[in-house]
Amino acid sequence: MEAKTVKDSSITLVHAMMPQDANPAGNVHGGVVMKYIDTAAGVVAARHARCHVVTAAVERLDFIHPVYVGNLLSLKASLNMVGTSSMEVGVRAETEDLRTGEVRHTVSAHLTVVALDENGRPKRVPRLILESEEEKRRNREALRRREARLAERKRESESRGEPTGRR
Repeated sequence: MEAKTVKDSSITLVHAMMPQDANPAGNVHGGVVMKYIDTAAGVVAARHARCHVVTAAVERLDFIHPVYVGNLLSLKASLNMVGTSSMEVGVRAETEDLRTGEVRHTVSAHLTVVALDENGRPKRVPRLILESEEEKRRNREALRRREARLAERKRESESRGEPTGRR
């Protein structure tokens, strides 16, 4: 299995926000933005793994600026880290006001996505080649998030009296 670079699977998706995406005040529902974030992460992971993928976890989402009807929503997504079958994808969402040209950072998210084989079981994915200092930094940060997530999962299992070995 040949290793791949971050650039091999990075994408930008752009959506025009329409009235059906929003509440009566014209604010786009957070769930609509979350769906597009999930879609972008899935496309990146599928491009890297070349198979079906599922979202296993979404890190915290903090909406910095609202999205309005008529805005363009741009989602920039790329791999931060690759494990055996899981991948962390970073997604940055920005809005553009088409009248003024103003672009604002709306929300960022980190999603863990798992590659699946034809039987729906986790599948090994290609290694990730890190080329730039930014890619290396993002990879280090992703590894720290993964360690924290696994430690939290272990604490939760122990508090429920469950075995803590790997499944």
